[in-house]
Amino acid sequence: MRISALSVTAAAMAAMIAGGAAPAAADTLVSTVNLEAGAGLHRNSATVTYERVDGAVNSVKIISLQAFSGEPDCVWVEWNDPKGVGDGWTALNSEPPCHGGSLGETINQIIKAPKGYQLKIRLVAYHDGGIEVIHKDIAKL
Repeated sequence: MRISALSVTAAAMAAMIAGGAAPAAADTLVSTVNLEAGAGLHRNSATVTYERVDGAVNSVKIISLQAFSGEPDCVWVEWNDPKGVGDGWTALNSEPPCHGGSLGETINQIIKAPKGYQLKIRLVAYHDGGIEVIHKDIAKL
């Protein structure tokens, strides 16, 4: 059976149009935020990796975090939870690295806030056993 060149061209064109009409997979943009607080022995830092939640207003998925503490400090990475108790910040890391230690965690947690509420994360450092924030850095998501 012979297929004409016109039929083959028409079939290829139809396949191309159908393929172009199909929705493309959403490209998820993974972002990082670097936070630093203090200097010298008190140098603390953290890197938070996150992505926007498709179709959700003011929501991000925290993928992972790395936190490093200064020699005399303990550090927390926190977000400004609109339902947070106390000072309104909720910890993302399960425990603080202290005394020059580091902590890496895979979080995979969605944080969200009402429309118009600016999502933020912060790195806070405390002297071991202290309750006073001695250094902090805040970034918008």
